[in-house]
Amino acid sequence: FRREAQAAANLNHPNIVGVYDWGKFDATYFMAMEYVEGRTLADILRQNVRINAQKAAEIASEVSAALAFAHRNGVVHRDIKPANILVGSNGQVKVADFGIARAMNAPTEANLTQDGSVMGTATYFSPEQAQGAQPDPRSDLYSLGIVLYEMVGGRPPFDGENPVSIAYMQVHENPTPLNQLVPDVPRAFEAKIVRAHV
Repeated sequence: FRREAQAAANLNHPNIVGVYDWGKFDATYFMAMEYVEGRTLADILRQNVRINAQKAAEIASEVSAALAFAHRNGVVHRDIKPANILVGSNGQVKVADFGIARAMNAPTEANLTQDGSVMGTATYFSPEQAQGAQPDPRSDLYSLGIVLYEMVGGRPPFDGENPVSIAYMQVHENPTPLNQLVPDVPRAFEAKIVRAHV
């Protein structure tokens, strides 16, 4: 909890959910955060299944701006996924939940992670996260590529029975080309997604 609060409180950007204060009352921790009227991208995808490539690119552009700011400030998010992307009723996109964010090149913290363990959501893991390695800014971009694929394709590129099988696919398999799911997807859009996975 302290980790999320400190990481997010230090990131003041229009595309990052603001953290105003945090603390502890009795045995309960609290965080006062910016209220964003709207829905998560996960909710939007549950309702609409797919988003057209242009709208998906607009959402990804704002997420990219948030990530670029975090990366310039030495923070890797490590859990970019639709549930952590908020789309306000005014259309503004904000990244939330820096709960497993990590300062770049920070040592593993005792009692939080162990060598060989992974944190995040397997569906959106980068290969280095799936292998238990130290994530860097490229990890967030890889995860954003998966989110882009899901927004337009209607499903994530890898699906398995459990997190381990999904993580294995992230490392060892290539996804179904997006144009096989959405024949009219712009080739330039598909090329950007492929580049995010390299």
